[in-house]
Amino acid sequence: MSFNGCVLIMDHNQERRAKLEAILSFMQVEWRSGSRAEDQAWLQNQPHNLTVLAGDTDVPLSALLNTFPHHAFISLIETSCQAGNLLGTLARLTYDELTALLLQAQNWQPVAEPEDHDCRLHELLIGDSVAMQEVKNLIRQVASKPANVLLLGESGTGKEVIARGIHELSLQAKGPFVPINCGAIPAELLESELFGHEKGAFTGAISTRKGRFELAEGGTLFLDEIGDMPLPMQVKLLRVLQERTFERVGGTRPVVAKVRVIAATHRDLEQMIYEQRFREDLYYRLNVFPIEAPALRQRQGDIPLLLNELIARHRLTHNAELAFSPEAIASLQQWHWPGNVRELSNLVERMFILCPNQCVQLADLPVKYRALTDEQLQVHSLNELDERDALSAMFMTAEEPEAESEADFFDFQTLDDADEEEEAEFMAPVLSAEGVNLKEMLASIEMDMIAQSLEANEGIVARAAEHLGMRRTTLVEKMKKYGITK
Repeated sequence: MSFNGCVLIMDHNQERRAKLEAILSFMQVEWRSGSRAEDQAWLQNQPHNLTVLAGDTDVPLSALLNTFPHHAFISLIETSCQAGNLLGTLARLTYDELTALLLQAQNWQPVAEPEDHDCRLHELLIGDSVAMQEVKNLIRQVASKPANVLLLGESGTGKEVIARGIHELSLQAKGPFVPINCGAIPAELLESELFGHEKGAFTGAISTRKGRFELAEGGTLFLDEIGDMPLPMQVKLLRVLQERTFERVGGTRPVVAKVRVIAATHRDLEQMIYEQRFREDLYYRLNVFPIEAPALRQRQGDIPLLLNELIARHRLTHNAELAFSPEAIASLQQWHWPGNVRELSNLVERMFILCPNQCVQLADLPVKYRALTDEQLQVHSLNELDERDALSAMFMTAEEPEAESEADFFDFQTLDDADEEEEAEFMAPVLSAEGVNLKEMLASIEMDMIAQSLEANEGIVARAAEHLGMRRTTLVEKMKKYGITK
C-alpha cells in the first residue's frame, strides 16, 4: 500500500491503540498517538488534512467532526454520526479493512466553500475579461489537488499573484506561502537557500539553517523564474520532486518535503530543452498542470478595474488621491503594454507624483500613452509623436479648432488679405525637384519658435507655453528634447 498521509490515533483503549500502532508501523505509515488534549491542540494547528482514527475519547465524535471539518475521520466504534468527513467504521482491526479505509481517506477532499473561494479569488485576481475568467476556472480546478503547477507568461503579468490564488484556495491555505526567485540568487548559494545547511557545512555556516523547502512545510513553495535555475540544481530539484525527501547541505539525515510546489517562468522552456539548457525530465515533472498568465494587451478591458486597485495600493504610500478621466482611461486601453501590469503600476505611481490629488487628463499622460485618432491608435514611435506635436505647435493656436484634413491644414489661400503679411512667415516653401528633409525642417522651425518665445517672455516657461498655445509640460518636454535652456 502507498499511503502518503499522516494518521492520528485518538483512543482511550490501550490494547486497541497498541494494535493499530503495530499495524501502521508494519505498513510504513506515519502515525501519531497520545493524550486527547495534546492531540486536539496538535490537530488544530495542522494546515493540511489528516486521517484520524477515533475511538473512546473525552470529546464526542460529533463534536470532533464539526470542529475539524478538513480532516478525515475513521471511527473505531459503532456510531450513528453522519458527516461528510466520517468515512466509515473500522469494526475489525484487520489489514484489509484498514487499507481500504486509508485509501478512501487519501482520496477524500473536504467540501470546498465556493462562495468564499470566489470572493477571495476575485480579491486576488483583478479582472472580469474572458482571459482572466479562464485563469480563475483553472485555479479552481487545480487548487485542491496535490499536482505541481507551472505558470507561464510574460514578465509583469502577475504570475506570483496567480500562485498565491492557488495557495489561498488549496488545502495548504493555512500553511506558509514561501516564494523564491531562482534567477536572483547566485548558483553557489541556491542549494543552501532551497534545502538549508548544517553548521560548519561551508565557510560562514556558523549555525544550522532551514531552507525554503522546510520553511514552506505544510504550505506552498513558489519557485519563480525556474528557467534561470542552473543545470546542476535542476538535477537536485528533480530528485526532491520525485522522492519528496532532501538533505541539507553538509547533512546526511533525509528530510521529508511536505510542501506543494508551484513554478513559474517567462522563458520558452521547450526551446531551452532543445538548446539543452533545461532538463526535459524536470520540465515534465513540473508541467503537470500548466496555466498561461495572459498579457495585459489581451485583457485591456480590465484596465479600469486594475487602475482602481493600483490607486488603492499606492494611496497610502503617497498620502494622496488620484483619478483618471474617461478619455485618459480610453487612451490607456489602446496601448500595447509591453511591461504588462507592472508597467501599469509604475505609470500609476508616476501620476501620483506628477498629479497628486488630481484627475489625470489625457494631456497629463506621457506622450506614448496618448491616443486620440484612428491613426494614433496604432503603435507609434516617439519621433512620430514628436513630429505630430511639432505640426500642431506651428500651424495651430490655442483658439483655432483642429484641422479636419490635410488639405484644410495647409490651405493658406483662405487667409484674409489683412492677415496675409502677418502669416507669411508660416507659409511652406516651394518643394524643389531635389526634395527636402521635412523632419529636419520642422524640427528647425520648432526650435526657432521656442527660442523666440522664451526670449520674448524673459525665459518664463509658463508664459512661453501660453504664447505658443501648448501646455507647459509639453514645452518642457520639447526643450529637453532639443537641449534648449532658459
